Amino acid sequence: MTLESPESLVSAPYRPGGRHRREKVWENSPKRLVPQVAVLTGRILRRWSRDPATLVQSLVMPAVFLVALDIVLGDVIEQVTGHSGLYGQVPLVALVGGMTGAIIGAVGIMREREAGLLSRFWVVPVHRAAGLLARLAADFVRIVVITLVVMVVGLALGFRFEQGILAAVVWVFMPALFGVALSAAVLTLALFSSSTIAPQATEIVIAILMFFSIGFVPLDQYPKWLQPFVEHQPVSTTIKAMKGLSLEGPIAQPVLLSVLWAAGIAAVCAVPLAIGFRKASKRG
Repeated sequence: MTLESPESLVSAPYRPGGRHRREKVWENSPKRLVPQVAVLTGRILRRWSRDPATLVQSLVMPAVFLVALDIVLGDVIEQVTGHSGLYGQVPLVALVGGMTGAIIGAVGIMREREAGLLSRFWVVPVHRAAGLLARLAADFVRIVVITLVVMVVGLALGFRFEQGILAAVVWVFMPALFGVALSAAVLTLALFSSSTIAPQATEIVIAILMFFSIGFVPLDQYPKWLQPFVEHQPVSTTIKAMKGLSLEGPIAQPVLLSVLWAAGIAAVCAVPLAIGFRKASKRG
């Protein structure tokens, strides 16, 4: 007789008049994945919502940054381009808020690794992919919330959607497209690092992508030797797509480039991220 582990057996509901039986349920069964990801995502979001520092960095600072940008550069950009600088600044701030928050998630997973929480989750009957997917799902929700907050502040300053409701809905989810891919990259770096220095150093990359983008000033205001980088880097392509979705301009090409950037980053990080998470979960 073959012995089954308790984790691999789940009791079926009792049926009157029938035999109460036990059926095998594989712990990595796809039907378990979605509800477990939902539960673990809720855990992460509740933890973030109870941390004042995370709330300030994720919600208050982007709103203040947007107001400061509009005060300092709004009139200058309008004189140069003929339309409000908010159509570049609002997407830029939403993207920066999403990218900066990726560091919070990376530091959090390193602390859980050192505290042994990841290894405890590894020995319970939970789908192996649930913990990792929950972190990316929580990042997705976080970035969408940041985008909505920044959008509301932008609307108060004069930002408007002129391309219809459908375009506005797509606009809201554009920052999450690149933000989640970047979060995967920062998580990968964190899982292979022994200190928080490496993931926090990504702030330098975020600063470069922020300052050398079309969200600050129009492309032709940069030196000609720098314009190819500014034009084709992922933050600029996403801002260009969001500007087209809200005001006017090309949509298909910048959206495609944004998708390719996100897919490329995700493809590069997928295997190392899975390996790093597995090793971190089996520590101790």
